[in-house]
Amino acid sequence: MAIRTTNPATGEILRTFDALSDDEIERRLARAVDAFHVNRARSFADRATRMFRAAELLYERADALGRIATIEMGKPIKAAIAEVQKCGLVCRYYAEHAEAFLADERVETDASESFIRYEPIGAVLAVMPWNFPYWQVFRFAAPALMAGNVGLLKHASNVPQCALAIEEMLRDAGFDSGEFQTLLIGSDQVPRLLADDRVKAATLTGSEPAGASVASDAAKQIKKSVLELGGSDPFIVMPSADVDEAVKVGVKARVLNNGQSCIAAKRFIVHDSIADEFERKFVDAMNALKIGDPLDESVDVGPLATPQIVDDLEEQVRKSVDAGATLLAGGKRIGERGNFFAPTVLANIPDDAPAARDETFGPVASLFRVSSIEAAIERANATTFGLGASVWTNDRKEIDRFVDEIEAGQVFVNAMVASDPRIPFGGVKHSGFGRELGVFGIREFVNIKTIWLQSLD
Repeated sequence: MAIRTTNPATGEILRTFDALSDDEIERRLARAVDAFHVNRARSFADRATRMFRAAELLYERADALGRIATIEMGKPIKAAIAEVQKCGLVCRYYAEHAEAFLADERVETDASESFIRYEPIGAVLAVMPWNFPYWQVFRFAAPALMAGNVGLLKHASNVPQCALAIEEMLRDAGFDSGEFQTLLIGSDQVPRLLADDRVKAATLTGSEPAGASVASDAAKQIKKSVLELGGSDPFIVMPSADVDEAVKVGVKARVLNNGQSCIAAKRFIVHDSIADEFERKFVDAMNALKIGDPLDESVDVGPLATPQIVDDLEEQVRKSVDAGATLLAGGKRIGERGNFFAPTVLANIPDDAPAARDETFGPVASLFRVSSIEAAIERANATTFGLGASVWTNDRKEIDRFVDEIEAGQVFVNAMVASDPRIPFGGVKHSGFGRELGVFGIREFVNIKTIWLQSLD
């Protein structure tokens, strides 16, 4: 099997790698076991020294690493560099806080002494996506390594150079060669890895079918998994909101990463009293976006990662229009080469149309009008997903209702949904289970041991 780097802006195959052989996979697994004994025996201070160095290297190499991501998956270069720098933040965060997060916790019981201890679990398999090829990996790797675990990365097959660069960077930071390993393999090898006793748990960010497969395979082996899956995030705008700011942030939230983000705003739910103004300004802003070569720093929207994504998005838009939706902007692929798709706005969308019920993984915004906060909440929750939600209002009572009643893993008020090392990240319903980041992220892949000491006196 060949694993390729294909430039999504041109369709040109840039590099080809051979997938690992069965023998090489076996050697990598054996190396991971040996490396686990090394990393778990290190002090937190020793691990932190390496993790701080990893943060330094991420900043030093941000331009070079960002360029790799841009030519592999099409992210605009400024966004790619910013993503690498954000990875430095998560490395520093866990270097600074891991010891406190995993310190013994004393508990008052009938025993002379009792406490909870957090212990590393071993080798964790990370099945990661292409859309944030560095950030998705480091928000797993930083807490996992600081907890004393080791990582095995099965990255998306269209970003092999990003995957190899991460392994090299962590090795240069001082982590042993077996403590974090990139496995250039196909998805067909994942069940085999999950069935191996040396792999203790799994984390996946990706599609709903991929998550169901990994969770099922892990469960059969009585192994834990964490899933961060898709989203159809609502972006709700109420009458008291600053419409201009909501439009500005809403466009950014929709076309972030060329629209290929699980937490991108996808369904814009706007109160009737401001809907005409919002729609006019939103469509104008989407039409004004610059599309083109993602290495050009002035470009707002680059190509989608693969031709299949373009095909899928085009079909979703076509089916939605055929079902009765109104096309206000875009709606088609652009250019004779590359995976470019015009920023698109749909309105008057029937409930059974793809743009109303499915995740649109590209620069396609769906507009809905509602007459009340009750209708806004009902529309927001009318999806199988529950990753994030952005609500725009300056009414305190409305804020409280949105926070209480929206079914999502995170609700951002007067801001776009984002991930931050300091707060837990994850979804509900079909958007997955478990949490990354914050104190919860590092505790997902540790064993929790209860200690009960009874005095012999």
